[in-house]
Amino acid sequence: MWLHRGAGAPNVAAVAGESPISIPFDDPILIFGLAMVIFLVAPLVLKRYRLPGIVGIILVGAAIGPNGVHLLERDETIQLLGEVGLVYLMFVAGLEINLNQFVEYKDRSVVFGLLSFLIPQAVGTVVGVYLLDLTLAAASLFAAIFASHTLLAYPVVNRLGIANNEAVTATIGGTILTDTLALLVLAVVIASTDGALDAAFWLQLGVGLTVFFVGIWLLVPRLGRWFFRGHAEESYFEFLFVMAVLFLCAFLAELAGVEHIVGAFLAGLALNRLVPETGPLMNRIEFVGNALFIPFFLLSVGMLVDVRVLLAGADTLVIAGSLIVMVFTTKYAAAWATGRLYGYDRDEIRSMFGLSVGQAAAALAIVQIGFDAGVPGFGLEMINAVVLMILVVALVSPAVVERSGGILARNREQRPYDPSETPQRILVPVSSESRHAESLLDLAFAIRDPRVGEPVRAVSVVRPESVARTRSRVDAAEDRLETLEEYAAGAEVPLEGRARIDHNVASGIVRSALENRITSLVIGWDGARSREQRVFGHTIDQVLRRTTQLTLVGRVHEPLNTTRRIVLVLPPGIDRNDGFQEAVHTAKLVAERTGAPIRVLALEDDPERLEGLAAAVEPDGSGAIESVADWTALRSRLRENVRAEDLVVCVSSRRDDPGWHPELQTLPKRISRLTAGNFVIMYPATEEREDDRRFLRLT
Repeated sequence: MWLHRGAGAPNVAAVAGESPISIPFDDPILIFGLAMVIFLVAPLVLKRYRLPGIVGIILVGAAIGPNGVHLLERDETIQLLGEVGLVYLMFVAGLEINLNQFVEYKDRSVVFGLLSFLIPQAVGTVVGVYLLDLTLAAASLFAAIFASHTLLAYPVVNRLGIANNEAVTATIGGTILTDTLALLVLAVVIASTDGALDAAFWLQLGVGLTVFFVGIWLLVPRLGRWFFRGHAEESYFEFLFVMAVLFLCAFLAELAGVEHIVGAFLAGLALNRLVPETGPLMNRIEFVGNALFIPFFLLSVGMLVDVRVLLAGADTLVIAGSLIVMVFTTKYAAAWATGRLYGYDRDEIRSMFGLSVGQAAAALAIVQIGFDAGVPGFGLEMINAVVLMILVVALVSPAVVERSGGILARNREQRPYDPSETPQRILVPVSSESRHAESLLDLAFAIRDPRVGEPVRAVSVVRPESVARTRSRVDAAEDRLETLEEYAAGAEVPLEGRARIDHNVASGIVRSALENRITSLVIGWDGARSREQRVFGHTIDQVLRRTTQLTLVGRVHEPLNTTRRIVLVLPPGIDRNDGFQEAVHTAKLVAERTGAPIRVLALEDDPERLEGLAAAVEPDGSGAIESVADWTALRSRLRENVRAEDLVVCVSSRRDDPGWHPELQTLPKRISRLTAGNFVIMYPATEEREDDRRFLRLT
């Protein structure tokens, strides 16, 4: 006799001859397994018909939900996972915004956010009062339903890689404004319904929001830098820390009187510069969201859809028709007006419209709360009409973004990634004893252009000794390279590592660069002096003399994602160097990937002319350029202003190349003493000289 059902006990229903499967499904394993099948199959099927995959998940949710064949119940578990998915979606949107571009063009986010709220709010209020015969308060709440928007099509933006497009950034940034204002309308209308719209209400709301926004913006970045500096190697701790910040901020937003999605978006913005888009942490965040949480949100939205509302009566159809017409016209009007104001093209305007027309969480929250509070006119017809509107926009929004965003993505891919026509190939020399090789790889990832598709190469040069000793050192080097390959795999960056034997380490590095047609070298330097040192040390100095590629020599001991600012030093005449534009492009890529602003210090030059040269190099965005009188003034400026969280990047020059100055020979040692943080000396690529080629053949 079975006394209890243990790990190996049979299912009682099965023993009794009953089917263990009931409809709707209540077995948690079966429910979760079915969800995984849906997340896998639905996007693949719709992809064959050139439709966005997220539409497939929504449609399947409608088909198997309580309003369809009722295989699944939209119970507390589905609702919980759906809420988590929505919060996660807004968080990822905040993380992936190009914060430098967002700050530089914040006026566009504010303008679009205001237009995207005010136009629907005004039109909806008028329609509610004069056509639907609602009270002013009820009409205001009716308009707020579609004055907000949910980034239903953001997974499409993420997949296409156009989140950094200026128009898309403005749309994502405007989300926080539209949703906050719409939810404030909800709070005010509900308070007026309860008769509590007094000075105490306004004071509590204003103080709560101010404390929340200022507190999150000031505390989270500081807390994040402290944590990442102490736990840079425990990747799962980093992920758990980010998740803790996300959901704590979402909860605090509700305490402050706004919806949790606003807190999630703000958490993403606050952590934006601490989570590089090319690093393993961002890859893990996106993987978990795209594979699990965000699909559950889409499935939950689909299960709300009830096609039977079409037969529920004329009232539902009138309200739904009004909502659908107004959400399309008003959101397009806001996108068109913003596009005309800032000179966006047709596809950028359509992408803005496609993103902002999406409706889900905020709309459902508003109508549900209005129904529960007994707001006049907010009955079952209003709820059904909102659900029908969500179904229509859930189909249209991703399709519009897929079409127009695809054109933006193709146009971006056709632009040159840097001034050179040679495909980018990066080499990172490492040793088996290196403790900071991962940080060097982070720097290589930051300057790597994924459009090229080339792997990052790593080489470890071993000096030959006895047979046994050499074999042991080669084994240690290969083990270290395997560890680095695993690290790179976490960032979804292919890495090819190779150990080679050479009596001269510099010769091994140079030969690897030649054999792999390397265009960029990333070399680590510990800042220590050596007996034969002229600039960095015997090995690095030899590599610099015997190569012409773009070379970054860096002391990168602190996590690159904790960079608060990049201080770019330009020596006099460096713009005459052949590789100046490529060097500026590289520095701007590091700034874009770390989210850190650039401050430029230029010696004895015309700042306006340099600013014009730098602005012509992609990616877009440039920092403030300050003129420094001489080298003494530069050292003084660095000593006074550079902090441990800054990344100092000095564009230098090889001897006898344009822009070379004797001061550049001692500058790396001086910088290493001036700052305890990271710094990089960048040597632009130059045209290969005949004596260089002869020297390389003889070595």
